[in-house]
Amino acid sequence: MVDTVSAAQRSQIMSRIRSEGTKPEIAVRRLTHSLGYRYRLHRKDLPGTPDLVFPSRRKVIFVHGCFWHQHRDCDHMHVPQSNRDYWLPKLRRNAERDSKHERRLAELGWKTLVLWECEVSQGGEALGERIRDFLDESAS
Repeated sequence: MVDTVSAAQRSQIMSRIRSEGTKPEIAVRRLTHSLGYRYRLHRKDLPGTPDLVFPSRRKVIFVHGCFWHQHRDCDHMHVPQSNRDYWLPKLRRNAERDSKHERRLAELGWKTLVLWECEVSQGGEALGERIRDFLDESAS
């Protein structure tokens, strides 16, 4: 199946998609800050440019969109029905790149937490506990 919108319309739609400052990311930033943790944003010198970086703890948090990063068994993750020859390899590459970045961060001595868009949208105390548990665990 071919794309259902024109190339110009698709370009306009895609130009509105951000990689930083998304609603789920901002929600995690606010929650993390309210828990008393301080962080740096989007350190470009680290693999994958993590969303939140805790240098003294050597920990990072990625906030992934379920569609873009292919969160398995999630209602937000769907396979596009149009232009599949483009989308399927692209989404597969995104997931492979994420794995590569996590491995590289581990090699450099950083611990990684991935929070998914669907988890963030559910919010609640469980999300705060997950963040707190991750950030407070000892670096052993």
